[in-house]
Amino acid sequence: MPTDRLHRLLAARLPFYYGWVVLGCVCCAGFSRQATSVAVLSVFVAPMTAEFGWSRTELSGAVSLGGILAALASPFLGPVLDRHGARTVLSAAILSTAAAAMGLSAVGSLSLFYLLFCIGRMNFAGPFDLGIYSALANWFVARRSQATAIATLAQMSGLVVLPLLAQAAAQRGGWRAGWLAVGLTVAAVGFLPVWLLVARRPEDLGQPPDLRRLPAGSAEAAAAEPAFTRRQAVRTRSFWLLSLYTVLIWPVQAGVSLHQAPNLIERGLDPTVAATVVSTFSAASALAGLAAGFLGRRRSVAVRLALAATLMSGGALAMTWIQAAALAYGAAAVFGLGVGGMVTLLPIAWADYFGRQSFGAIRGIALTIQVLAQAAGPVLAGALRDASGAYNVPLR
Repeated sequence: MPTDRLHRLLAARLPFYYGWVVLGCVCCAGFSRQATSVAVLSVFVAPMTAEFGWSRTELSGAVSLGGILAALASPFLGPVLDRHGARTVLSAAILSTAAAAMGLSAVGSLSLFYLLFCIGRMNFAGPFDLGIYSALANWFVARRSQATAIATLAQMSGLVVLPLLAQAAAQRGGWRAGWLAVGLTVAAVGFLPVWLLVARRPEDLGQPPDLRRLPAGSAEAAAAEPAFTRRQAVRTRSFWLLSLYTVLIWPVQAGVSLHQAPNLIERGLDPTVAATVVSTFSAASALAGLAAGFLGRRRSVAVRLALAATLMSGGALAMTWIQAAALAYGAAAVFGLGVGGMVTLLPIAWADYFGRQSFGAIRGIALTIQVLAQAAGPVLAGALRDASGAYNVPLR
């Protein structure tokens, strides 16, 4: 049965809105996305640099290069998502990320590491981000905050589970077994739900978006769902203020996330403890992301984004004082609370301000700014650490 017929049949027979099915699939994709997150890579930094003699700057460069590739692709990918939906883009991203992660288990050179990791990292920063948030923006309006919070929780669960899975597999079979376990898990969790069940928009299945409580065509409905084109959006003050926030916040998130595990190991903590600290950061991110979506809109998004930035700054500074595991867990939790809030609130802000009509095209431009900023963080942190011999300078 063709997938569009399957979608229509399910939408007609299910006793609830089909958007919740799409959300479940997006959650599987979000979990799978984390295979090449900086939190997962941080587990492999110490053993891979020890075996091959690579510097932290060289290893961090793969994160940055993958982000640059995503930045180049995103403006072109956004309009494709607006026309055709997220299903094909997310399915291809899941399969190629899984293959890249499994391929990393066999690397023996820096060039091969760059080739494979950059594929996964490009997917992480471009197709996954655009596909996940385009699907959410298309299917949810009234409940956009709650749906985004649930999707953030699923993504953060990947950040909790996959570093622990990688560490456990690496302890038994070496770091190569860790990459293999990550790749197999991504393929098993992500592909089939997305390929079989994700539909482009509710209108394609004869359903309205979740604005049921608002009369169609009313002023309230129009206010709840703006319809900016990309050209209109880039002429607004809101677009550039959100872009400025992106430029300032994402280098901190990426740089600290990648280097937190090696920083802890250099400060005398056991690698297993370091992995659980990374998972604590991820768990705190998940809780903050869920809270940011479900606490509603009692405070403006600007205030909530400012609070997230403050928490990230405080957590990063506390990481320079770590001498024992207790402070490591505390600093990671504070930093994670800020990251979780920021990751959830930014996509909501873009969708709320500019609407569903051209979300992919608008987000594609914004994502170019985001991934370039994110790409700068790890390599800058790695270079400062290599130059100073410690992580105090980049963390400050």
